Amino acid sequence: MSADLTFMKSVSSVNTTFIRPSSFYITGLHNVPHAKYYYVFLCFVYAVTVLGNLFIMGTIYLARSLHTAKYVAVFNLALSDLCGSSALIPKLLDMFLFENQYISYEACLANMFFVYVFMTQQSLTLLAMAYDRLIAICFPLRYCAIVTKTSMTLIICVLWILSLSVTVLMVALVTRLSFCRSTTVHSYFCDHGPVYYLACNDNSMNSIIGSVCTAGLLYIPLILIALSYVCIGFALQKISHGAERKKAIKTCISHVILVGMFYLPFISVFTAAVTKFIDTNVAMISIALTQTIPSMLNPIIYTLKTEEVLQSIKVLYKRTTVNSTMETVVKKTVKT
Repeated sequence: MSADLTFMKSVSSVNTTFIRPSSFYITGLHNVPHAKYYYVFLCFVYAVTVLGNLFIMGTIYLARSLHTAKYVAVFNLALSDLCGSSALIPKLLDMFLFENQYISYEACLANMFFVYVFMTQQSLTLLAMAYDRLIAICFPLRYCAIVTKTSMTLIICVLWILSLSVTVLMVALVTRLSFCRSTTVHSYFCDHGPVYYLACNDNSMNSIIGSVCTAGLLYIPLILIALSYVCIGFALQKISHGAERKKAIKTCISHVILVGMFYLPFISVFTAAVTKFIDTNVAMISIALTQTIPSMLNPIIYTLKTEEVLQSIKVLYKRTTVNSTMETVVKKTVKT
């Protein structure tokens, strides 16, 4: 009886004591040979991501021809890609290249917040871009009246509010958890699932919000994007002229590629994790690349696949060349 009483007291003390750790330990890849080459590759990915997205944002800002509703969404996607990679890769490199794998409790929550808010913003921005293409092809005569810069800016603002609100709620629910056992996070950043699994009090609300976020911010946008392209497909069948149909399809190609690159790897990894066992290292590498490679390739795809952007780049290049030539001539004239 005394032993049982002692056990009950110890359980009661654990349940009533709220334990907030000073730090977490992020495991990263485990027993992977030459893992540093992978992190060096991520350095390259990050450098290209920063340069590419700054380039596309600068082009949209400087080229007046790109000051349209469509490119408000493209600019927001580039911003989300840039910030999302900046929230993930530098900290990841600091932890695993320089072996600083301990992260403070507050820094862990901040890392979780920023990674998730920009990842959800990427998903929702792709949905906004699908809406733009849907109206442009299905209601071409009313497009300029429906999709204006003001309306698209309002949509983007609403999406930011949604992303921030959901992510704040998700992170806030983590603060109510007590970590009385392990503080070792089996991931490559302060991932929501691996963190709340460590709690020794009730984490059912965290599980629910995790499922809601995955469904509402990943699967539902993908379903809506797919439905929009079904409608676009029906609209294209009604276009009698082949040239017009081809032109309409070309305006969608870049977006379809972006959607495929972003959603398919995520869904493949999540589905495989549910249906069968996946090695932890394989899952980490797959999801990390899924979060970083699309952000690097998005500006490249939009630059190479979109005639409007290519034309704007040529105009800006010519303008810069002319200005530099005129400056040189003026300097020579002043000297003489």
